[in-house]
Amino acid sequence: MTIGLPEIAAGILLPFVGTSLGAAATALFGRKRKTTVGTNAVITGFSAGIMTAAAVWSLLIPACTLAEKLSIPEWLPCISGFLTGVIFMLLTDAVTSSKNKTKSNGTFMLIFAITVHNIPEGMAVGAAIAGCRASDAVSTAAAAALCVGIAIQNIPEGAVVSLPAYAAGKSRKKSFALGVLSGAVEPAGAILTLLFTSHMLPILPYLLSFAAGAMVFTVFGELLPEVCFGEKRTTLKAAISACAGFALMMLLDIALG
Repeated sequence: MTIGLPEIAAGILLPFVGTSLGAAATALFGRKRKTTVGTNAVITGFSAGIMTAAAVWSLLIPACTLAEKLSIPEWLPCISGFLTGVIFMLLTDAVTSSKNKTKSNGTFMLIFAITVHNIPEGMAVGAAIAGCRASDAVSTAAAAALCVGIAIQNIPEGAVVSLPAYAAGKSRKKSFALGVLSGAVEPAGAILTLLFTSHMLPILPYLLSFAAGAMVFTVFGELLPEVCFGEKRTTLKAAISACAGFALMMLLDIALG
């Protein structure tokens, strides 16, 4: 079935709208000076849970599935892409960190990881739309479900970017803008994939795994150390929030996948 430009535009922009809605979560919180250690632990833990679940269900598992369809050994893109993402973030952390590492560096790494994660998601949307246009390789319903699913998943991801930035001291407007900008790479990735589908599809499993590695490194290297060495009560709040974030993203990925 041939889809028109309005449907293509809606599919490309819908995930970006989801990210923007999530970034607006800063409106639900008071001024940054009133945030407590416990609140920061809840936000950080929730972010860690979402990112861990997204790395598995939104990135690694689809990478394996796509690799199988492309007749690529499933382990090859997953392992190589994942480790490349970890090494890339490790190098980025080394370059961006000063001698005295500050909380703002961790926040930057979080925003950077989410942005990297959004690139292959945008490419996945573009690939689905391209498949829908090319001899019904992908059904219209499947392409629509993917766009809606990613949009819903992006709501908490937008909050994952904006809320830690807000807690780190940025204004509500700047935090919202960072959340929105982190999702702006998705429409760009979708458009590029539509234009260069034959070249992008073979490397998409590697890009998905790359994003997973970047996210997992951020969780274990930046987020968890920030909240797991404080008071027992604060650590417990972070752990509960992490489990809640993981469960939410897992529910979205499985139910909509």
